[in-house]
Amino acid sequence: MKMKILLTILIGGFLSASAQKTVVDVAVGSKAHTTLVAAVKAADLVGTLQSAGPFTVFAPTNEAFAKLPKGTVETLLKPENKSTLTKILTYHVIAGNLDAAAVVKAINDGKGKVTLKAVSGGTLTASLKNGKVILTDEKGGTATVTATDLKAGNGVVHVIDAVVLPK
Repeated sequence: MKMKILLTILIGGFLSASAQKTVVDVAVGSKAHTTLVAAVKAADLVGTLQSAGPFTVFAPTNEAFAKLPKGTVETLLKPENKSTLTKILTYHVIAGNLDAAAVVKAINDGKGKVTLKAVSGGTLTASLKNGKVILTDEKGGTATVTATDLKAGNGVVHVIDAVVLPK
């Protein structure tokens, strides 16, 4: 009986430490994603991204947001621009749990590229260049995946070096 209780405590502790961490928790735990976290909060997407998912999130860094024209982030964070901000943020989210190996396999199966359907309804095209996954948005902008497979209980986060924008 004591062994069963001990195993339950050990297993339960492990599950709560790993499986309970959400894609939002991954971003919150990163000093490189404070702008993304502020944007997710401003768009009221925290609850959505803490739900069961699974989600694949392409997470732009603070430096990626800084590449946008001056004043863009501040404008998007205003309450009156919440719908635009939501569309941009959900454009970075794909339904499903696509780790790096799955993305690369899909690109190879697609003879060099794959179209990913974003939660926002738009599409991103993923391809490979010099061994790195490149995302091309609907406006022709590109972002490079710089870190992969930051796993969460409800999906996976991949870090990108630019903000991708829907039409």
